[in-house]
Amino acid sequence: MEKLSQLRSAVAGLDQISENEKSGFINLVSRYLSGEAQHIEWSKIKTPTDEVVVPYDTLAPTPEDSAETKKLLDKLVVLKLNGGLGTTMGCTGPKSVIEVRNGLTFLDLIVIQIESLNNKYGCKVPLLLMNSFNTHDDTLKIVQKYEKSNIEIHTFNQSQYPRLVVDDFSPLPSKGNTGKDGWYPPGHGDVFPALMNSGKLEKLLSQGKEYVFVANSDNLGAVVDLKILNHLIKNKNEYCMEVTPKTLADVKGGTLISYEGKVQLLEIAQVPDEHVNEFKSIEKFKIFNTNNLWVNLNAIKRLVEADALKMEIIPNPKEVDGIKVLQLETAAGAAIKFFDNAIGINVPRSRFLPVKATSDLLLVQSDLYTLSDGFVIRNKARKSPENPVIELGPEFKKVGNFLSRFKSIPSIIELDSLKVAGDVWFGSGVILKGKVTIEAKAGAKLEIPDGAVLANKVINGPQDI
Repeated sequence: MEKLSQLRSAVAGLDQISENEKSGFINLVSRYLSGEAQHIEWSKIKTPTDEVVVPYDTLAPTPEDSAETKKLLDKLVVLKLNGGLGTTMGCTGPKSVIEVRNGLTFLDLIVIQIESLNNKYGCKVPLLLMNSFNTHDDTLKIVQKYEKSNIEIHTFNQSQYPRLVVDDFSPLPSKGNTGKDGWYPPGHGDVFPALMNSGKLEKLLSQGKEYVFVANSDNLGAVVDLKILNHLIKNKNEYCMEVTPKTLADVKGGTLISYEGKVQLLEIAQVPDEHVNEFKSIEKFKIFNTNNLWVNLNAIKRLVEADALKMEIIPNPKEVDGIKVLQLETAAGAAIKFFDNAIGINVPRSRFLPVKATSDLLLVQSDLYTLSDGFVIRNKARKSPENPVIELGPEFKKVGNFLSRFKSIPSIIELDSLKVAGDVWFGSGVILKGKVTIEAKAGAKLEIPDGAVLANKVINGPQDI
């Protein structure tokens, strides 16, 4: 506890952050130190019933009457988690300004979608962007371009906490590292206190808003769904997590379980080593969290005021200039167990279309999808419900390089898998089918000619095309 009192006085001297941030941080650290992490007893885990994880097809249809629909939408706020940078994809600035398709960015598509709802039903669904200190300044500039749009955009910042030096448990910024490297945003679990501390929560409640739909800004499938909203309002569910069936690509994703009569999120980090393979199996844990969350605003207010949202702490070790530091984070999905009448809804896979890497960008820019009113819609010509598995080598990792290596994005309607390695360049109008592997020999440039049709092929040089 001496650790904590020393930390408390060091943090008190950090003028860069607010009193709310200081106390929030100290709270988090003291929870971490007291080791209150919940131990999951494996034998108590139950598979949730359809009452708890509701199948999407059983939801009532939305009201036919557009006045009724407007009433529903008037209770809704859309919030996108906009704290992430595009660095892993070789882009500067917020990830949400990467161009996804037809020259439109993630943010453009989100604005177009909500604007078309507002125009269609005469409602005023606002968009909230939760930024981090990494994305705040850029985002403020970017949203100016939507001033003429029929949509009210609010931005607010999630908390800024100091990184902890592992050796002596002191805040990194008080060690003289006062730049951005000294700080971190504490994960999206912070969305609830940040909404409250920013004053946005009070403002929304005073406008008669009741539910917030929270999603990652890079999930193109996270569009407003009236059936879900209607269900939650009718059944007074304070919290809803959209889950979707796992495929082999999703084995690490968190899943919903019933535990001691409550629905809760089980993450791979909480699983005892001897059960990890079972956790990854698609038989026992069939669903995973999409991080599309619907939450009642009054409930958020009640729980934040009571300081009741004590989500599992995720320790994230990092290194800054050779100094080992720790950042403590929480996840919004883990809050499910604190809300009354919380449920999951098992939604179609189309509501989970995240763009985490250029391989995902290839999917959404291809003929596998079309764009309509800001919605990315899957091509009906694709017979398989699953998307092709795409592996691109490091030459394709950055968006700029990725775009320059494709004269045009190949047709992949009939593709099962694609693996590309080495210095490979694609001509225009290329068609890929079945399983295709293209591996350029070390030091050799391999060009796929315009109009090439590659079906179930392994290509190591021009002679194989």
